[in-house]
Amino acid sequence: MTSSEMLMEGVELMVLGVGAVFVFLVLLVGLINLMSFVINRFFPEAAPAAAKPKRMAAAAPQPIDPELLAVIGAAVSQHRARRT
Repeated sequence: MTSSEMLMEGVELMVLGVGAVFVFLVLLVGLINLMSFVINRFFPEAAPAAAKPKRMAAAAPQPIDPELLAVIGAAVSQHRARRT
């Protein structure tokens, strides 16, 4: 077998392989689209019921606990002291 014959056989195998992959992918896309159509046709999603928007009552601002404020301040001071 000469090198040109081997080259032609390699090209034929390459074209056959690429063609088989292309056909497989086209069939795969077609079948996925078909399944999507069938599922949407026979099993449609129920439309979500429109719920009334709930109005949030205006919450009165809560007074800040002085003890909590002192604890937060001490934690921030300690953190800053450790960083430097």
